[in-house]
Amino acid sequence: MEKRFARIYVDQALCKKCGICIYVCHKKVMDPHKFINYTYECSFCKLCELYCPDFAIEVVRVNENEEEGTAAGK
Repeated sequence: MEKRFARIYVDQALCKKCGICIYVCHKKVMDPHKFINYTYECSFCKLCELYCPDFAIEVVRVNENEEEGTAAGK
């Protein structure tokens, strides 16, 4: 079985550091101070992306052997 990890992009120009993403993440993997978060712990629920009032977050599922992720609409 191929392992998948999350690449969580945080647009620093849009993020106002409100902390909602940290609050809604049940796996506690969000760090809004990082431009890109890489983690195997993410469950891909995308609550951080959905609840972000600034649309500053994008969660991308990446297979271990892929260079680019598969994001919706890309």
